[in-house]
Amino acid sequence: MDELIERWRDAARAAGATDPGAVDRAGERLLAGWREPHRHYHTLDHLLAVLDVVDAYAGLARRPALVRLAAWAHDAVYDPRAAGDANERASADLAAGLLAAAGTPADAVTEVRRLVLLTAGHTVTAGDPDGALLCDADLAILAAPPARYDRYAAAVRREYAHVPEPDFRAGRARVLTALLALPARYRLPPLHARWEAAARANLTRELAALTS
Repeated sequence: MDELIERWRDAARAAGATDPGAVDRAGERLLAGWREPHRHYHTLDHLLAVLDVVDAYAGLARRPALVRLAAWAHDAVYDPRAAGDANERASADLAAGLLAAAGTPADAVTEVRRLVLLTAGHTVTAGDPDGALLCDADLAILAAPPARYDRYAAAVRREYAHVPEPDFRAGRARVLTALLALPARYRLPPLHARWEAAARANLTRELAALTS
């Protein structure tokens, strides 16, 4: 865990944060969110996976430190009972407050908030490599080998254990249909080449199982 919090500190310093104590408190607050017991997929493992992709392709970003901060924040608030994009909006607001309190420049705070909000629909405009990197990293699991993808899907179902099966199937099918309707799951060329076909196959397979 010390290594993980150091990654947070490094990103916050690179983004211009000036209050080390507030940076540490912000990191601990975010970690507490990621450790909540009702999470089964949106856990520290997911955070680490997203951060690792961001680090691996940081050279494609304009402001990689801000993408890293947005990765930390993007599911910091996660309530499976929340409607619409409420979790993303709450996560963005939390990040903005924590980063501002740590003395992060206002333009960086605004950009992190924007990036977090993109993860609500994963729609990224052309010419936004930072948004593309964050969203591509967030969706990396979709291209996992089938057995691992199935474990991911099962973990999501456990997070929605309060939802009756017919309602869950309908809601999950809408999510999968929206993902398949995106122009591409991955916008950055290296990630598109590596993952696009596998992600489409996994999504199509799960959707067929839900609707059969």
